[in-house]
Amino acid sequence: MRRHTDLRRSAAVSAVLAALLFALPLAVVTPFRQAAPPPEEDGRETAEAAPFQPGDLDGEMTLRVLNGDAVEEMTLGEYLVGVVRAEMPASFETEALKAQAVAARTYTLYKMQTGGNHGETADICTDSTCCQAYISEENARNNWGDAADANEAKIESAVRDTDGETILYGGVPILAVFHSCSAGQTRASGEVWVSDLPYLQAVSSPEPADSIPNYYSRAEFTAETFREKVLAAYPEADLSGDMGSWLRNAVTDTAGSVETVEVGGVTLKGTAVRSLLGLRSACFEWEAEDGKLVFYVTGFGHGVGMSQYGADEMAKEGADYREILTHYYTGVTIEPYTSAALPAAG
Repeated sequence: MRRHTDLRRSAAVSAVLAALLFALPLAVVTPFRQAAPPPEEDGRETAEAAPFQPGDLDGEMTLRVLNGDAVEEMTLGEYLVGVVRAEMPASFETEALKAQAVAARTYTLYKMQTGGNHGETADICTDSTCCQAYISEENARNNWGDAADANEAKIESAVRDTDGETILYGGVPILAVFHSCSAGQTRASGEVWVSDLPYLQAVSSPEPADSIPNYYSRAEFTAETFREKVLAAYPEADLSGDMGSWLRNAVTDTAGSVETVEVGGVTLKGTAVRSLLGLRSACFEWEAEDGKLVFYVTGFGHGVGMSQYGADEMAKEGADYREILTHYYTGVTIEPYTSAALPAAG
């Protein structure tokens, strides 16, 4: 509601105020706050945005969400809106946002079906390193500024318009992992983790490198820093002699990412090196340069499942969210999945 503070003090204040209250019964005039009827008296809504109303399927399921140290109860739909706000830029195409909503819903249901990471305490959490990122509407609006109303409406629609839709393989929700961008091809889960899942296979991915922030990145380490990082985790590594010989015999996968590499004589997975050095992905090359080890990295994330920037590019080219999802997740179907299909709590 608008606040009128520029009324001039004059002998006609009462007449002006009466006219304003007649024309704009919701206006609050600061010097005469007691004269304005409270919203509950005249039954009118304030100008604040109405809370999100999920669809029927997302609304029937209540989650226990570990948010920091507190466990909050919210519907699946309310949780998903917070996830999509945090996980994908609101500027992305509508069909990409829908794909993200379905992937996030599927990941959540998979966690619930497999027991999750929090036992009896919660169904899922808001920590992106454990479950999925999440941001409240208030915090998201502060970040968005003038675009807040449009962005929130766009994301809420993406969740509501895909109500209950889930990525299924063999009739059950999949481990619907996703990442920011790959190096033109995603990676099979077996190339990154222990299990090779049939629906997480390597597929091509359109990556508009010129429009992806930090698609190509560079990280450099002095000999001392690199030695400290490696030896703290792998004290058996031999990092003596010429720095240029510390890394050798890299094996790359079909996406060009490093599967394994010898570091000081110790064979490590590329994902372990990425984590150890804080690289944006495991798609990297290196060279010794001016007394430092310099890593040249392509893409961002583990590279498995849906590429978010790839999804946005597919949407720009005319693909809908179902086409995007069935491209990135092999052999799946997209169908409604209800709380009745989940195992009973406890």
